[in-house]
Amino acid sequence: MSIWNTIRIGASGLAAQRLRLDVIANNVANAETTRTAEGGPYRRVDVVFRPQSSRAGLPPFLAGRNIGRGQGGVEVAAMVTDDEPGPRVYDPSHPDADEEGYVTYPNVNLVVEMTNMLSATRSYEASLAVVEAAKRMALQALEIGR
Repeated sequence: MSIWNTIRIGASGLAAQRLRLDVIANNVANAETTRTAEGGPYRRVDVVFRPQSSRAGLPPFLAGRNIGRGQGGVEVAAMVTDDEPGPRVYDPSHPDADEEGYVTYPNVNLVVEMTNMLSATRSYEASLAVVEAAKRMALQALEIGR
């Protein structure tokens, strides 16, 4: 495996986890949103990843070479909306209360979101460590070549 491929794999992990963190932040920000443009309460969104199937991200001078075929990386497979119903709370004074006086809140569980945020942060840090290790190896290879 080349250093470029290692950096590409790490960079794909960084980009994927950054997107995951953005989605989690959006879920948390909308945890109390009872009315959306689509109607009804906000629905929690999650990111689904899959192994990277293309050689996207290789520098142009390496794109035509037989480097990194079938090797690692991650990409977004889908952004899925959680269709589980949110909690219903009796609050007849709320502007979004139904005819029975109940308000349906988003299906966002802050404990789950914080746990996912921790997981995404750790994964981001691991991907960053991969990129930094590859960079150190490249610099050491240059020192040997002197």
